Amino acid sequence: MPDQTPSPARLLLQGAQHSLPLILAAVPFGILYGVLAKAAGMSDLAIIGMSALVFAGSAQFLAVSMLGAAAAWPAILLATFFVNLRHMLYAATLVPHTRHMRSSIRAKLAFWLTDETFAVVSGWLRTHQDGKGLYWYYTGSALLMYSNWLLCSWIGLTLGQNLPGMTDLGLEVAMIVAFVGIIAPAMVYSPMWLAGISAGVCAIFTIDWPYQSGLIVSSVVGVSLGLILETLNLSKTIKSQDHSSEGGLNRE
Repeated sequence: MPDQTPSPARLLLQGAQHSLPLILAAVPFGILYGVLAKAAGMSDLAIIGMSALVFAGSAQFLAVSMLGAAAAWPAILLATFFVNLRHMLYAATLVPHTRHMRSSIRAKLAFWLTDETFAVVSGWLRTHQDGKGLYWYYTGSALLMYSNWLLCSWIGLTLGQNLPGMTDLGLEVAMIVAFVGIIAPAMVYSPMWLAGISAGVCAIFTIDWPYQSGLIVSSVVGVSLGLILETLNLSKTIKSQDHSSEGGLNRE
């Protein structure tokens, strides 16, 4: 039977097309980053360079806010590390589909791993459980999100230079809307549910902690629980695959 996997070009296009709805929410998010970074006194090169080399919206927002408050670099690095902990849970979810890839390819996919691309790719994997063509589909989504982020960062810094008061337009609501829209469809695995519930409960009890430290603690609790459960699931999957392979060899 011929291989029914679409061509790389078609998979690239599909990944980009399926990411288009999330672009609509990411546009004001990227523009707001550029505006805030300019207001914090960052140079144009630093603003675009951060988007090109860091490519992590919420972490960039946090870093820009802390830079504006003259925070120390160690504090900024520590805070952004905790904010991005959720990506470890995303990565653990994708490991069964990527562990056969070369480390250089996995490193590239890890750099491009965003909330939006994870949501699109995890949805695609639910109907393509064999993972064939994952690299090209993932790349199509990631390239669109990356290009959009760079463009919107540039638009934001340009508007920040020419239109004072942009920070008062309430564009930050786009981040909340986008995150809810991204996470809700992905809440189909028990590790995701338990991670979200535990983080939410922890956030309620730590809401009055100073400097929003409760948010960081809640993130650590939720992601840690999710990683433990996802690791246990991964171990079971690998053992099941190994047993299946052994059974096939024995029959031969």
